[in-house]
Amino acid sequence: MSEPSQLVSRREFCANACQVASCATLATLVSACSGDGSPTSPGGGGGGTSTLPTLTGQFANSRVQVSTTSALANVDSAALVESIAGVFLVARTGATSFTAIDATCTHEGCTVNGVNGAVYVCPCHGSRYNRNGQVVNGPAKAALRQYSTSFSNDVLTITL
Repeated sequence: MSEPSQLVSRREFCANACQVASCATLATLVSACSGDGSPTSPGGGGGGTSTLPTLTGQFANSRVQVSTTSALANVDSAALVESIAGVFLVARTGATSFTAIDATCTHEGCTVNGVNGAVYVCPCHGSRYNRNGQVVNGPAKAALRQYSTSFSNDVLTITL
């Protein structure tokens, strides 16, 4: 047989409804921040993202100079170059050619410091940029600023 129905007070109903809504919201936030492998998560859909090596650049006369004998010694290598003039993503594209772009994500200003193959990855919201700074995958909508470079005697010069 069925049990007699029990009346629930309005206060008790509202309290229980708020608890259920809070739990549902918390579950959604936890899954959204877990780096679940989605294309827009910082992990970027399946992993493979690693942190770029960091080099120190020397700033003088509107130029940043950095040695290429370590992390930038090989074609297709990339590094994060830090200087008092800014932070740059640098990639060696040929024996004597390089690309240098601003490392500040155009989405919310995080420093882009990850790489997955030839794609730079922002650690905050997963924006992806190619070696020329063009957006490959958002949420960023604007490209990263590109700088001209020159190379001589194993020293890369980024002109600001």
